[in-house]
Amino acid sequence: MTTDQERLRCEFQLLRYVPDPVRNEFVHVGVLLREQAAPQGGGAEMELRFTRDWRRVRCLHPDADTSLLEGMETELRHRLGHDPDGKMMRILNEALSLNVQMTAPKAYLAESLPAGIEELMRMYVDPPKRERVPRLSGRAAIQSLMRAEFEHAGVWDLLRKRIPASDYTRPGDPLRLDVGYRPNGVIRMFHAVSLEPGLDLAKVLAFSAEGLRAGVERVEKASLELTAIVEPAAKLGASDEDLDRLTMYRFGVETMEENQIRVLTTADMSRVAETARRELSV
Repeated sequence: MTTDQERLRCEFQLLRYVPDPVRNEFVHVGVLLREQAAPQGGGAEMELRFTRDWRRVRCLHPDADTSLLEGMETELRHRLGHDPDGKMMRILNEALSLNVQMTAPKAYLAESLPAGIEELMRMYVDPPKRERVPRLSGRAAIQSLMRAEFEHAGVWDLLRKRIPASDYTRPGDPLRLDVGYRPNGVIRMFHAVSLEPGLDLAKVLAFSAEGLRAGVERVEKASLELTAIVEPAAKLGASDEDLDRLTMYRFGVETMEENQIRVLTTADMSRVAETARRELSV
């Protein structure tokens, strides 16, 4: 059993999402934990973690851009990892938006930084199991699985997120591709397309594909490999026993494939993430 003398002396700060500063209603979305005393000759170790469950945020603010919040975590981690001057608070102040605030530091004794961040996330950020609502479904479920696989492969922070199609098509295009990366002369983009609610998402991506490819070739001087990640047919009950649902599912997949979009299911994501790991030399 670890005694207080053996524990690391740390301090932590909570990151909170505040959609309306006047009303001052907030939800904790992350934790920053760092050692108070740096080892001799080195910088203080730290851990940063944001929630993976954004349902509390959406309850407080249904229009919250959770993808932007996820991107903030990546940006903060990158900046804190490349801070030769140790000016951490300046970096944090520059990176945090007006809707994300940080609490004052509090002392904390941790067995280790990883164990400490887990405990603090349980205490302040992630809701108890009894508060959890039914599992994610549709596009949100696919996005969550995509992130989990890319994180497991160690490449999530290296990917571009929420890529504006308007960079390659024309101003006003609202589509944003979920993630992408460029290994060599090809740009790979991946987008979650749920066929659960219908075919609208598949049609939008199919409609956009030709313009995206032309734009990527023009702007990036590279070819585009566009991949849609969908649910397996069985997950949606699309089978010979439900021909109407199966026909709709096949139509959605074929519509995208006819527009040169590679279609994979969530069952393929571990292989996709492993390929990204190899190509990004992680």
